[in-house]
Amino acid sequence: MEYAKGRIGRVFTVRIDHGDDLLLELIKLAEMEKIESAVFMLLGALREGKLVAGPKENRRPPEPVWLGFDDAHEILGIGDIFQENGKPKIHLHAGTARGDSIKLGCLRGESEVFMVVEVFIFELEGISARRIMDAEQGFAPVSFMQVPDQE
Repeated sequence: MEYAKGRIGRVFTVRIDHGDDLLLELIKLAEMEKIESAVFMLLGALREGKLVAGPKENRRPPEPVWLGFDDAHEILGIGDIFQENGKPKIHLHAGTARGDSIKLGCLRGESEVFMVVEVFIFELEGISARRIMDAEQGFAPVSFMQVPDQE
């Protein structure tokens, strides 16, 4: 286990509108506001999206199982923002539903908003964290370095 201790910094309330790409808009906001470490939650609806819903087999690196949709689905999610190769990387796990069709996974790729998505971002201060690719695992986990207290 690795961890870092910090505190909540700036808080953003964001509306992402119909037709926008959810993940791209979050990246643009993180770049514009220089958000390097944050957690967020969101709710709303997507017109289309792709989710990774686990590995095909229990081995590393994993081969993903993809689920997708191309009709309006409600969305409820939680995620984080950390830097990877000097750019913001969004890691968002979400549940989506339309009627009794429910999907849960890691949202990746295109993510077109239907009507609106509301996002609540909590910036983390006092934490130095980056995503660093681990070829053996097949993904870039968060690596932490403690920053001296600034109280």
